[in-house]
Amino acid sequence: MKIKTLSSACSADEILKAMRRDGACIVRDLLSEEDLSLLNTDLKPWIDRTQSGTDSFSGRKTKRTGGLVARSPESRPIVTHPLILDAANGFLGAHCERIQLHLTQTIAIGPGESQQVLHRDRIAWGGYIPQSIDPQFNTIWALTDFTEENGATRLIPGSQDWPLDRNPSSGDEGVQATMSRGSVLCYGGSVIHGGGANRALESRVGLNITYCLSWLRQEENQYLSCPPEIARTLSSELTDLLGYTMGNYALGYYANPEMLEGLPDTLPPEVSIGRMPDENKSNTVAPVGENAK
Repeated sequence: MKIKTLSSACSADEILKAMRRDGACIVRDLLSEEDLSLLNTDLKPWIDRTQSGTDSFSGRKTKRTGGLVARSPESRPIVTHPLILDAANGFLGAHCERIQLHLTQTIAIGPGESQQVLHRDRIAWGGYIPQSIDPQFNTIWALTDFTEENGATRLIPGSQDWPLDRNPSSGDEGVQATMSRGSVLCYGGSVIHGGGANRALESRVGLNITYCLSWLRQEENQYLSCPPEIARTLSSELTDLLGYTMGNYALGYYANPEMLEGLPDTLPPEVSIGRMPDENKSNTVAPVGENAK
């Protein structure tokens, strides 16, 4: 079975239809050559300085570079890409008030890297989330061509519907998500997948941007990776995704250590970056004063 490939003119509904059936799909050529040039130039210094992994899962010949919202201005429009955000909201929205950014990471699989063990990304939260809830929406943007030879991501279509305790057998090799640079692979957190072996002479580079339910802990700690002094310079759309907003009516407020005069002691996160929450958002104000129980 091949992974469904859609054109860049597709709708979020088409992405979701393919993901519900197969667990994954590819949107072809969503980034232009100019986009790719700017992005690769912006990311290269960080990738070059990154050390390779120290175990077989992270990849001893693979470089994983995170903190991209703070480090890479060219990555920010990728995080907030309208088509992908529409699809992510459609995929996750039945189980949360809002979605949040789970992680940002370039994955550069170097020559000679072996195939990664097949796994589900939802293992980040252990086995505590029921199978009826898929907790995350993943994307891998191809910054180089993804080929069978250079380690294109391998997936098992339909594995999102397998029991969570079912592991791949020797016959479940899956298919590789081959795609041209500028394309994006979308897949759910329940799909069994893994990085491919790189038998080429150059690295395979992908940009992994992942979203999850707002009531779960993020894999990449966004408040440390992009602290308030940086977050206050970003758009509200981006800071909301980072988590600088309420995840639900009473989820995520804070108290300033010095107690700010004239403000309640249950503050929405926006205050930490010099903003007040949008009154049109129903989940941005923590219970204070006579509203608290």
